[in-house]
Amino acid sequence: MLQFIKKLGAIVKKFNLFKEIIVVNRSDFMLGLNSNKRFAISYAGDVVFEPFAPDLISIYEGSIAPVSPLATNLARPISDILGKNYRIVEDEDRILIKATAAWQSIIGFNQRRAMYDDTTGDGIAEFSDKTLETIGWHATEFNIRYRDIVDQFEEKCEGILICIEQEEPYQFSGLGFLFELEAAQKLAFDYCADIVKDTIANDKDFATLSDDEEEARDYFLAGLNISLK
Repeated sequence: MLQFIKKLGAIVKKFNLFKEIIVVNRSDFMLGLNSNKRFAISYAGDVVFEPFAPDLISIYEGSIAPVSPLATNLARPISDILGKNYRIVEDEDRILIKATAAWQSIIGFNQRRAMYDDTTGDGIAEFSDKTLETIGWHATEFNIRYRDIVDQFEEKCEGILICIEQEEPYQFSGLGFLFELEAAQKLAFDYCADIVKDTIANDKDFATLSDDEEEARDYFLAGLNISLK
């Protein structure tokens, strides 16, 4: 289970940075600012320090340079500390952060940790998990897209999609994270195996298979008591 995730339900939930406000405890926020260490703020509002957990999903990572004692103004406004792409409002013991404009930085923070990347116009091209990537790679031989598999994740798996999405003009970009990897692997495999089995039985275009198609067929259907030829 992801250490910094607040479980949000039985399906992948969107965390749309156009709409969401990240709420951070003020004392935790100030601890990070004054630590002179590299720290992160998770989308759930946690403040953590390096080394970061591999399952962290952050909206900010960095360190804040201390103010020079020679500076004439030592009182640096909190609203300016994280940079121009973060909007900060102080609310008693809370710090409220709007991070929409920091989207490109957020991609950089989290891209290597995400299970799938839907931040470009090219669509989803791979999974970061080796088993899921093997499933996705074989599935393409039977015209099953990575997006088709991700649709199954987003309907049936627990996870979160950190994204920016607006309606007019329509804009979408997102990074997907899954909470229960083994469940996602089984879902993906079973979904693809069912399609491959049906395709071989009913699609004349697959009456004769190429070497790559045979390899994919055997990967999904080996051991099933059906005629594969």
